[in-house]
Amino acid sequence: MKIAIVGAGAMGSLFGSLLAEGGHAVWLYDVWQEHIDAVIQNGVAIEFGGKTRQVRLKAAADPLQIGESELVLIFVKATQTKAAAQTAARLAGSRGLVMTLQNGMGNAETIAQVVPPERILVGTTSHGSTMLKAGSIRHAGAGPTTVGMWAEGEKEFQQARQIADQLTRSGIETTAVKDVRPVVWDKLIVNIGINAITALTGIKNGQILDLELTRELSRAAIEEAALVAQAQGIRVRKDPATHVFKIAEATAANRSSMGQDVDHGRPTEIKALNGFVMRQADRMGIPAPVNRTLTALVQTVEEHYQ
Repeated sequence: MKIAIVGAGAMGSLFGSLLAEGGHAVWLYDVWQEHIDAVIQNGVAIEFGGKTRQVRLKAAADPLQIGESELVLIFVKATQTKAAAQTAARLAGSRGLVMTLQNGMGNAETIAQVVPPERILVGTTSHGSTMLKAGSIRHAGAGPTTVGMWAEGEKEFQQARQIADQLTRSGIETTAVKDVRPVVWDKLIVNIGINAITALTGIKNGQILDLELTRELSRAAIEEAALVAQAQGIRVRKDPATHVFKIAEATAANRSSMGQDVDHGRPTEIKALNGFVMRQADRMGIPAPVNRTLTALVQTVEEHYQ
């Protein structure tokens, strides 16, 4: 299968490399010319388990070099989704599928403005990856991936299963579901409980659990998000905070992606995370003061980067 990756950062390079190792014809696309040049010359260096391997695959800073693809994966920040969706639509042509495993909400809706919903796959992944330098990443951890078609139906579900099987055969353990929205909300709630707090305080994921005050702040943000989901008919876990705290413990030494963005003075995904919950709560008349405050604080930090 010919596959294009739009956004060849840490996660895009990881998935592209794993799919290339699985025998697919993979192209990485990114505007970071130094990285693209390094991949063209030497492939992607993947550090995992104390060892490093090189994976050869094609790369381009111009999507016109790639041509139409059967599957296009989007791995950009939520703030870049609109532009990435336009590129993905051109690469997918009239029949290709477009898949997003991005953080946050609203990405699928943005992609659906230029790609029919019956050709959009949405999902989440527990794989972790860190960019070390141009042409080099660290595979920080492996875990399950879940995908589903944005348009529900038996035909679409079978299509999602076919893609899940292709990913699994490439070493990306993937399950297809008929209704992907609860899965995306589940991931959103995890990010709601961890990302903004770690970004604002400079702490790592596990340190959320150190103080009762911090745990309660996280719990309050999580419970607001869960109420918004339930008001939309989305199934959520009975005790989502306990689930989030377990993930914070399992990733204790990690700095959240939003934390890393703040550390480096980059735009964050706050509008697609806590900001999304705030807007949905406003629309339905549900109070969400904690998510409103976290959103305001992160946006204030962004506005005053040096």
